[in-house]
Amino acid sequence: MDIAAYLRRINYDGRVTVAAETIAALQKSHLLTVPFENLDIHLGKPINLDLGALFTKIVEQQRGGFCYELNGLLAEALRQLGFEVSLLSAQVAQKQGGFGENFDHLVLLVHLEEDWLVDVGFGESFPKPLRLSQTGAQGGYRLSHEGHYWLVQALKKDHWQTQFRFTLEPHQFCEFQRMCVYHQTSPESKFTQRRLCSRATLEGRMTLVDQRLIVTRWGDRQERRLKTEQEYRQALADYFCIKIPEMGRIY
Repeated sequence: MDIAAYLRRINYDGRVTVAAETIAALQKSHLLTVPFENLDIHLGKPINLDLGALFTKIVEQQRGGFCYELNGLLAEALRQLGFEVSLLSAQVAQKQGGFGENFDHLVLLVHLEEDWLVDVGFGESFPKPLRLSQTGAQGGYRLSHEGHYWLVQALKKDHWQTQFRFTLEPHQFCEFQRMCVYHQTSPESKFTQRRLCSRATLEGRMTLVDQRLIVTRWGDRQERRLKTEQEYRQALADYFCIKIPEMGRIY
């Protein structure tokens, strides 16, 4: 892995010391530059969790990905920078109640003097690493306990909403392969049901959900419906710097 190329991809030119400040800066830079997206699923392109393939897609082809891809590549980058990283299995909270299966989501635990939860692959979630020893609010998010599970919760108006739960058992990257295939192929997976591309900005977030382009700046939400394949491709290029080859119909 060309770590210098990876850092250029996420527009990171800060210090790379093994410290909490570095992982916070890396997570922020990643979220601001690399989109959370599932376009390959709708292009009929299998997602390959080989680290070389992930590097080619995300760094060389200037694409994004979903949790297994984004956090998988970030874990390797952090290790090359000298960090000790564990891969954790998380279960995403379901709208109808309950949680998804084990390995439904991949999240990272970085071990320093204290442990930090790091995630660039959930879409809209905590923008800064969460300190595992702090269960109070951390910038609109918090960690709490439910039995042997840890919960990541986001403050929504007047209540805390659980995003996912996880345990501290470390796993190998290959253990996430089965659920990666499930999310690419199952009609029950939210990733096969709709096309999604989303990225944080300094002012808010920009998201493309099927034909809807949603741009939020300082709390002001603007939505526009895209009517043609050309408009869709142009939005991908303008807002996410993604160019889909003409042979791949995505609209």
